[in-house]
Formats: sequence, structure tokens, C-alpha cells
Amino acid sequence: MDDEYHEYVRSALPALRRLAYVLCQDGHRADDLVQGALVKLYLHWGKARAATNRDAYARTVLVRVFLGEKRAGWARRVVLVDRLPDVASTGPDPAATLALRAALATLPAKQRAALVLRYYADLSVDETAEALGCPANTVKSHTARGIAALRRVLPDETHPADTRSGR
Repeated sequence: MDDEYHEYVRSALPALRRLAYVLCQDGHRADDLVQGALVKLYLHWGKARAATNRDAYARTVLVRVFLGEKRAGWARRVVLVDRLPDVASTGPDPAATLALRAALATLPAKQRAALVLRYYADLSVDETAEALGCPANTVKSHTARGIAALRRVLPDETHPADTRSGR
């Protein structure tokens, strides 16, 4: 069982860390989120192993650790804002990427999680609803409100795409 868990973690770790970073915008916090998610995943490995989609299960655990952290107030106790990010932006337009990340960080946790899962992780509404543990209509509402909030603060050329084909 442990070997199977370790093999899964080796393959899934980069994607989980990227998702965590997009959610929290801080490399160290992303590492903490992933570590917390991996602990929970290990404790419930029997259920995770039996899941039809282990990656979806792991993403759900990670998002719930992120949302639980927000509810617990950890972000209010420890905030590192006087440091530059550890990793340089690799997007096509670094200024637009930074503007989008800053705007995304201002959203409430559930709106941010909905947008990240829908547009970064490329999940469907139903998959996002399952990961967040809420109805599909709530995902649609969080997504619409999040996009509207981003449009209010971002210049026109940095708006995220808001149309989904076939999803």
C-alpha cells in the first residue's frame, strides 16, 4: 500500500503544487497546502485508491485543505507581502499574468477556487462542484461573480476567457 501511495505522489506532486500555487499565490504556502493534502490523502488512501479518478480525488482534498485554511484564519495570522515570488512568471505576458494573479488573490476563497478549478485545472462545472462539495449552480454563481470581479479590476487585455465550449 505504501509503495502504491508513494508512486502516486511522485507522479501527482508537480500538478498538485501548481494548483496549490495558483490558489494561494505563495510558493511556501503552496508547499504547506500540498503537504496537508498529502497527509489527508495518506490517511484515507484506501478510499483514494478505490476512486475512479485519483487525480480528481487528490484535487478535491487539496481544494478543501485550502478552503479549510481560509476558514481557520491562518492567512490572517501569517502574511508575507514584502517579498517577491520565488518563481518568475512564465506566462506569455508577465505583466498581465501578475495582474491576473493579484486580482485573483483579492477574490473570496470559494470564488477563487471555482475559477482556478474551472479555468486553470480545466474541470467541468460538475467536476468543480464535486471538488468543492457544492451544487453545480453554486459553482456557476461563484464563477460568474469571480469573473465579474476580475473584469472590474483588470485591464481589457488581461480578462480571462469566460466561454466554455462543450462544458
